[in-house]
Amino acid sequence: MADPAGFLKYSRRVVQSRPVDERIHDWREVHGAPDDALLHEQAARCMDCGVPFCHVGCPVANLIPDFNDLTHRGRMREALDRLHATNNFPEFTGRLCPAPCESACVLGYNQSPVTIKQIEHAIIEEGFAQGWVVPEPPAQRTGRTVAIVGSGPSGLAAAQQLNRAGHTVTVLERSDRIGGLLRYGIPEFKLEKSILDRRLRILEEEGILFRTGVDVGVDITAEELRAQYDAVCLAGGSTIPRDLGIPGRDLQGIHFAMDYLPQQNRINAGDTIADRTRICAHGQRVVIIGGGDTGADCLGTAIRQGARDIVQIELLPKPPAERDATMPWPTYPMILRTSSAHEEGGRRDWAINTRAFLGEQGRVTGLQCVRVEFGPRDADGRRPMSELEQSEFILEADLVLLAMGFLHPQRSGLLDALGVRLDPRGNVWTDERRMTSVRGVFAAGDMRRGQSLIVWAIAEGRAAAAGIDAFLMEESRLP
Repeated sequence: MADPAGFLKYSRRVVQSRPVDERIHDWREVHGAPDDALLHEQAARCMDCGVPFCHVGCPVANLIPDFNDLTHRGRMREALDRLHATNNFPEFTGRLCPAPCESACVLGYNQSPVTIKQIEHAIIEEGFAQGWVVPEPPAQRTGRTVAIVGSGPSGLAAAQQLNRAGHTVTVLERSDRIGGLLRYGIPEFKLEKSILDRRLRILEEEGILFRTGVDVGVDITAEELRAQYDAVCLAGGSTIPRDLGIPGRDLQGIHFAMDYLPQQNRINAGDTIADRTRICAHGQRVVIIGGGDTGADCLGTAIRQGARDIVQIELLPKPPAERDATMPWPTYPMILRTSSAHEEGGRRDWAINTRAFLGEQGRVTGLQCVRVEFGPRDADGRRPMSELEQSEFILEADLVLLAMGFLHPQRSGLLDALGVRLDPRGNVWTDERRMTSVRGVFAAGDMRRGQSLIVWAIAEGRAAAAGIDAFLMEESRLP
């Protein structure tokens, strides 16, 4: 512990993002970078607790006090080694993770927590800048082959871990580019794709094979997949979106968020989208249904496309600004969170139920809404919802984006053909080793866990890799 009194000397300070009036006119990342003095100061706030609850809060169990201390001492190469010991892709989590570690930080009990995410981001970027992040191919191969179906963060983490164990790993992706939601779900202003490509080049140089445009279950049957590989990891994500089956749903101008967001990423990559299929917010009155991160991504995208007006609505009530008795430290608090997109424009509203979509000549023109309230929790923990009398109103809209989350993975095709068991929520069931009901077939990430955080996806990929390695070799030394 470099400075035992650091948490008393310094208050929490975060790096300022690029100015709003500058960043809304381009697709570059909004993040700023800390200078050495700020990094040194903020790392000193870590108290090196006897029981570091940040470990509990972090799904990949990052060695947070260790790399904070090394960062404060200026030993960045060692800090990078500690960071990579548990996290394959800190450049992704350092940008995209909501930092449950900070919610569990002991300092956060009565002060603002340590800027763990900011420090993590700084460590990995210093590592790339100094040339410390290099390919690490295995010394020898085992002769065993593994197919990873899906190239999102869970699939990539599993692939890198299994490749390090010496297995020959092939990642199969049905899209035209590798990356899954990192490629087509996360806007450029949160993750420039050059950051993703930088890591993919390292994975390729380590010996991982990538095949795009392969729809497993269609282009390769389930039988062929199992015959060609010694083990299979299903990491295809939770891809079936939650719909809103109300009157007027068939009107033109109503789209799922994941039909909208990938288009702009493709355009930024140089692709051309035909006018008849293009979804663009330019000059439109936009309503986003769903108050989570995906809705915020739609908001930031619509702002950059030149929307005329944007409203993001949520069925649930407005969260509190701070923890209350229902969310004690060190649990992850369901408090009001403001993303970079919310700083840029639009407005938010809560406790709104959409009764119907309104339209003219086959196109959406508005939403028929009503305000709701929630009662106290019942014996099952649910809060009954009721509509407020005389609270009906109309939201005008030319474009409606549904960002209400995802239900479960796609079943038609591969999952049905494999005949894997599903859990009560419709996700792929696995045992404690992450093996499905089909021997030699494993699952990881949102496909197994359900819609979750990127850091959980990486943790899932690592856990599945350890299970696969043990299956192939009878034991595993993978963490």
